[in-house]
Amino acid sequence: MRSSGEVLREGELEKRSDSLFQVWKKKRGVLTTDRLKLFPTGLGARPKELRFHSILKVDCVERTGKYVYFTIVTTDLKEIDFRCAGGSHWNASITLALIDFQNRRALQDFRSLASAGA
Repeated sequence: MRSSGEVLREGELEKRSDSLFQVWKKKRGVLTTDRLKLFPTGLGARPKELRFHSILKVDCVERTGKYVYFTIVTTDLKEIDFRCAGGSHWNASITLALIDFQNRRALQDFRSLASAGA
């Protein structure tokens, strides 16, 4: 079983800004077993973290010639748009890590209920 916080993947992806012009900004992504960290291109800047307990799903995967576009939907139904190079498969990596996290959490919940009822 993987340990919490283990790095599964690292590389470049782009996030669409929330600003009026919605420009794509390059980020260095670090995917772990429990979150996606997004590091801005500037030095010393703090990363933003999307913890899996606050992610509902990865949605709206669309492929174009150069990019794969996808949306992360949070538990409060906020949508965050990303794109990555077509062959990088970031959307699949995030989806699989999220499913693994959700399965581990469901198993923990089941074990807690089983031990409480015993």
